[in-house]
Amino acid sequence: MPITIEDALLKHLDRLYEIEMECFKEEAFTRQQIAQLLQNNNTISLIAKEDGNIVGFIIGMTAIEENTIVGHILTIDVSPSHRRKGVGIKLLQEMEKIFKNKHAEVCRLEVREDNIAALNLYRKLGYKKIGKLEYYYGNAHGILLEKPLL
Repeated sequence: MPITIEDALLKHLDRLYEIEMECFKEEAFTRQQIAQLLQNNNTISLIAKEDGNIVGFIIGMTAIEENTIVGHILTIDVSPSHRRKGVGIKLLQEMEKIFKNKHAEVCRLEVREDNIAALNLYRKLGYKKIGKLEYYYGNAHGILLEKPLL
C-alpha cells in the first residue's frame, strides 16, 4: 500500500502518543507535550498513513537564528512495524519541502549518538554533524545534524 502524508490533528493524539512511546520509551514526549505541539501555531505536524492507519509522524518548526530561517525537526517517529519501508524518508522530505516554502535555509535535528539506523538515514539524506550534545538524552549523548535546504 502507498504511504500518504497528511496534516496531523489533535484527534490523532492517542495514536501519536502510542507511536512516540514505542519509539522513545523513557525519552518520549509526554501526551500533554504532543498535544501542545499539535495545537501550537508555530509547529508543523504531519502523519504518515498506510491503509488508513497512522504508521508515523513528524513535528517541526521554523525559527529565526542570526537572521537565518532554520527548520527544526522536534521529533520523527515511525512505528517499529513500518521501519525500513521509506516512511521516515517520506516524512522528512515532506517537512523539508514545507521548510523550503517558508524560506528556511537549513534543517536541523538531534539524534542519539547510538541510534545507528537513524544516523545512517539522515546521512543518506544529506545531513551532516555540526555538534555533539553532552547527555542530551539522559545518560546518552546526542548529535546535532544539519542539512542545507537551498
